[in-house]
Amino acid sequence: MKQINQHKIIAMQSAGQALGGILGELLDMAKAGVSLQEIESQAMAKIKKEGGSASFTTVADYKWATCLCINDVIVHGIPTEYVLKQKDVLTIDIGMLRDGFHTDTAWSKVIGVSTKEVQQFLSAGEKALWAGIAMARAGNRVGHISKAIQDVVLPEGYGIVRSLVGHGVGKTLHEAPQIPGMLKGKIEHTPVLTAGMTIAIEVIYTMGSPDVAYVNDDGWSIGTKDGSLTAVFEHSIVITDGEPFVLTKAIV
Repeated sequence: MKQINQHKIIAMQSAGQALGGILGELLDMAKAGVSLQEIESQAMAKIKKEGGSASFTTVADYKWATCLCINDVIVHGIPTEYVLKQKDVLTIDIGMLRDGFHTDTAWSKVIGVSTKEVQQFLSAGEKALWAGIAMARAGNRVGHISKAIQDVVLPEGYGIVRSLVGHGVGKTLHEAPQIPGMLKGKIEHTPVLTAGMTIAIEVIYTMGSPDVAYVNDDGWSIGTKDGSLTAVFEHSIVITDGEPFVLTKAIV
């Protein structure tokens, strides 16, 4: 049996808690009248203050600490001078490299007053994340996580983006195994979860069709082909012999 790297877990727990705090502060500052660039500037400064560096800048040609996605943009939205408006749905995705290890987390919120429809949409994603995390136990398989997520999201009539997945996280930002939000094939054919594994579980979903497209010419932003609303909820966790441990502490 592979020995658990306690140094890695301790380092990622410390960094993950710091990153969770940063994300919480960024979500608090995300109000109507605030620009995406202001959020990015704060993110970079806070990561530096915590003694880390921005994980996302380790991705070739990506220059920012955050991915900031508005409404129909699912992932990889680059920070711009766009100013947040009432009823925008914003996803803040952020990662930090500290003491040789990455942690990664994301959360979505509505700016200002939410409609019942949007609140139900966001609540489903948060519920699905915790359902997936609950299945992240040694002896289970990746497919148990995937099925738990889809069993929350799909009955609500929402779409799960198949081409975008969670992932292992540690020495590099994106590691094996992939953690899909939908079960592909049989659970017994998916990777086994073992104690000490560190993974980022992501619920990446839409209010309409899950089909995606590049939505502008920045080379990064991926959005819904039909223009429907999107959200992402993500935590980095460590698999244990018992309850999974959330490295990037709960935001709300």
